[in-house]
Amino acid sequence: MKLQARDAEAFVRKPRPDIRAVLLFGSDAGLIRERAKAVAASVVEDLSDPFRVTTLTGAQLQDDPARLADEAAAIALTGGRRVVMISGAGDRLAKLFQGFLDDPLGDALVVVEAGELAARSSLRGAFEDCSVAAAIGCYADDARALQTLIETMVAEAGKRILPEAVAWLTDNLGTDRMVTRGEIAKLLLYKGEDATPISLDDCEAVVGDSSTMFLDDAAFAAFGGDFNALTDALTRCENAGESPVAILRVAQKHGQKLHLAAAQTETGGRVDPTRLGVHWTRKAGFERQMRQWSSTRLMRALEILTDAELTAKSTGMPAAAACGDALLRIARAARVAR
Repeated sequence: MKLQARDAEAFVRKPRPDIRAVLLFGSDAGLIRERAKAVAASVVEDLSDPFRVTTLTGAQLQDDPARLADEAAAIALTGGRRVVMISGAGDRLAKLFQGFLDDPLGDALVVVEAGELAARSSLRGAFEDCSVAAAIGCYADDARALQTLIETMVAEAGKRILPEAVAWLTDNLGTDRMVTRGEIAKLLLYKGEDATPISLDDCEAVVGDSSTMFLDDAAFAAFGGDFNALTDALTRCENAGESPVAILRVAQKHGQKLHLAAAQTETGGRVDPTRLGVHWTRKAGFERQMRQWSSTRLMRALEILTDAELTAKSTGMPAAAACGDALLRIARAARVAR
């Protein structure tokens, strides 16, 4: 079934008991991940439980299609319903899911994360046409949704916030749900036991009208293949007066971190993104990008960024055009790798 945006939040907190599979797709990777965890947590409270939670990738299912039915039908040794979480899905897996949904084995809840899918996507169609499955679009928060999120998080923390603070946060927070939650959580931690309402000064002291955040947003969006978020981040950078060269250099640093992580992973090592200087609010997004990019492809991406910086500095081509073209090329490459 196709779930309307207004029903999504209630559904992910408490899906119908007969639902066997949920597809989460769209441009907001943070919101996709947040809702995937919420749906899974409705069945298994501890998502780190290896007996009741299995994590797979779309690539693994392509290599071994039977794995989907096997995991869905498996019985947990400790009892209870299981969850199968799948990331990086796309239309190439549509026939596999169509077959599974026609006659789902076992009773596990299958939670599938995808990127942006067109209205005629065969994967979307498989979920939307099935009565025991749901397809949920996850897109960047508009101003009203962002305001609601801010007010809800503040209220749940037992605090109050002034209207001008809400307005400022709405204007200055990014569009990725995960990043937004991280910034609000940081603000609440800063406020601590202070019972006075959260003020505009509090917001500026913690979140700040930080163009650095916009630079990071642009890098993450490019390497994550998120065109909408990239356009938004570049617009914010421009409005903040950041130079195209500064944007390219932050993207280069992000690419270098990914390259180091990829090199370690490919030699059998384990990578903790926070040790590479990745902020904890972006850890999940960075790990998704680690799965998307190989060290070889990252070297090519870094070459594109270096060439763009040289072009911006030494030719008659507008720097903004060189920067935008380079980041779009990387975003397209990231989309292909999903």
